Amino acid sequence: MEDLTEIYNELIMDHSMNSYNKKKLDNADFSSVGHNPNCGDEITLELKLKENIIENMAFSGHGCAISQASTSIMIDVLKGKTTEEAKEIIKTFIEMIKREITDENELKKLEDAIAFRNVSNMPARVKCALLAWHTIEDILNK
Repeated sequence: MEDLTEIYNELIMDHSMNSYNKKKLDNADFSSVGHNPNCGDEITLELKLKENIIENMAFSGHGCAISQASTSIMIDVLKGKTTEEAKEIIKTFIEMIKREITDENELKKLEDAIAFRNVSNMPARVKCALLAWHTIEDILNK
């Protein structure tokens, strides 16, 4: 299990420093700002829908490594999914972080976002990891 934690940590660091999802999206259908007043993390999520499918997403803003990586990985995971699939994945991610779900088969749908599973052990970082997920949830529920 230790090796897996190391791989997850590398994935998080890679996304926080080199996110190709951090850019401006031309012709976005939706844009929403997520802000964490506790630590000052702030992101703007942009979303392009085609029919019911998340065709493209991008983000801008600033924050800690956890919030930036969580946003970038979330975009990778949700891109190409229907809005219904996305809502299900978002719900699962939030429940994983809140330790309401631990079933490995349920967590598989999170793909790389499972890298954040240990964030639930760090209460101060939970809001950082959830920032983007709550922001996209708000967009999809409108």
